[in-house]
Amino acid sequence: MSHGIIDRFARLLAPLAATFVLAVIPAFGEVTTEAQLKAAFLVNFLKYVEWPGTRTTINLCLFGRDSLGPYLAAYEGRLIGGRELHIRKVSSPEQLADCQELFIPDTEEARFAAIMRWVGKQPILTVSDAENFTRDGGEIALVGSEGRLQFDVNADALSHAGLRASPQMLRLARQIIGASH
Repeated sequence: MSHGIIDRFARLLAPLAATFVLAVIPAFGEVTTEAQLKAAFLVNFLKYVEWPGTRTTINLCLFGRDSLGPYLAAYEGRLIGGRELHIRKVSSPEQLADCQELFIPDTEEARFAAIMRWVGKQPILTVSDAENFTRDGGEIALVGSEGRLQFDVNADALSHAGLRASPQMLRLARQIIGASH
């Protein structure tokens, strides 16, 4: 292939790769900070992951020192896949029972092993902004790479939790760990 064809192909693919990122931008405003972008990713993941069973609500839970709560508040009550979104803080294993997604900030890295034991085999999507989170057994890690926010997926951890990520989401991941994809 000549360099001209490769360049044209790359220009055509760039907008497709950005689709996921653009889909997370809230309709009511522009994402301007990393925290706003992380919040938008957390909400968007809910659209691309399937949980067992049916429910009328979906709970996005925040563990520990929460910096995303103010940015997630704008999403409270919105419909995600026909389910009403609720945002809440959690601090103990007993509070995880109704969580579908659990965000654990990198500031809680020392507690990852304990939190992952609390989650166990429950169908809870675990997400962190710690780069090694997927290697430590978490399902999704938000990572800064090449000047932008991307995500890694641990396919084995998703399967272990009884969750299924859409192929569309997996194609957009920076890296997939595990063979269950």
